[in-house]
Amino acid sequence: MIFDDGLRLVERDGGWVLAGSAAVRFGLVNDYLGYLADRNYSPKTVRAYGYDLLGFCRWLDGEDLELAGVTTDVLLAFLRACREAKVPGRPGPNVVRLSGRRMDQYAATTINRRLAAISGLFTFAAMRDPSRKNPVPKGREARWLTSGERSGMLAHTARRPKSRSSLRLREPRRLPTALPTLEAAELLASFRTWRDRAIAGLMLYCGLRSAEVLALDVTDVDIGGRWLTVLGKGQRERRVPLDADVASVIQVYLLAERPESGSSRLFLVAKGPNRGQPLSAAGLRTIFRYHRELTGIVGGHPHALRHTFGTALAEAGVDLAVMQALLGHAHVDTTARYVHLAPTHVKAEFDAARDRLRSQP
Repeated sequence: MIFDDGLRLVERDGGWVLAGSAAVRFGLVNDYLGYLADRNYSPKTVRAYGYDLLGFCRWLDGEDLELAGVTTDVLLAFLRACREAKVPGRPGPNVVRLSGRRMDQYAATTINRRLAAISGLFTFAAMRDPSRKNPVPKGREARWLTSGERSGMLAHTARRPKSRSSLRLREPRRLPTALPTLEAAELLASFRTWRDRAIAGLMLYCGLRSAEVLALDVTDVDIGGRWLTVLGKGQRERRVPLDADVASVIQVYLLAERPESGSSRLFLVAKGPNRGQPLSAAGLRTIFRYHRELTGIVGGHPHALRHTFGTALAEAGVDLAVMQALLGHAHVDTTARYVHLAPTHVKAEFDAARDRLRSQP
């Protein structure tokens, strides 16, 4: 899948649009991206869908096809091209994962996200013109409930069934990867500034995502009451208890280290030409990259600290609904993945069940 520069994605007036000599042929995509922005979708989501649709439109341009001529067979050919494509900058075909998949290929999650963007595009087109047929076939309704949850105490947390395309690839279900206790402590100890300690502490002891940490305003932190007001995915707001030690670190940061600024953001750039500006996601990644190299902890990524927090809750036997509220998950099945990382709790429940069975007459 090699393309020319006749089609590209650019940021314009706060949104994302296709530009280039071939962009006029794909005006529907720009209308759709504008529709997503109008519906208050996250700018990152709009950008991601934009790049997914850019890849699709470039492929159509290379095949000399129009959006109006897309059929299910065309989508199958595009998905085949995605599976066979080589990702530049990756190790060659002789490097494979334990699953047997080559490292230079797109992951199933990436291809499925592209399919979701295409499905949304044609759903939008059918909404504007009901006579227009959606070429993305729908499969069986996705089930968000496990067999043990349908009539149990967690039945009220069930998500309404949602139809998904039968073209979706099967995705591996991986468990969250947490840091061992010693590695987490070593990584946390390597941070020297109060700001960086506070950021890592909010992830490790409060379970915040990196984007949630960067979005915190000073007024979102109640140090005296030890509460955080967090704006999570989908603009969902939640209140999270603030760890006492992390609260102390934040207080010292505010009093002794945070530069004067007109910005309301809690975490700011401390030095350089951008001093006083909100800390960016790229800046946060740079901080963690430096400390991974300093400590030699390869898995010391920001999200690994959040996974470590979730794992600790599961190990402690915290109620699943409480874990869901603390982690800000929209659906309990996402939270349930952490239960598999609590071998001590699982073994205790297993042994207790065996004892009850043995005691029965």
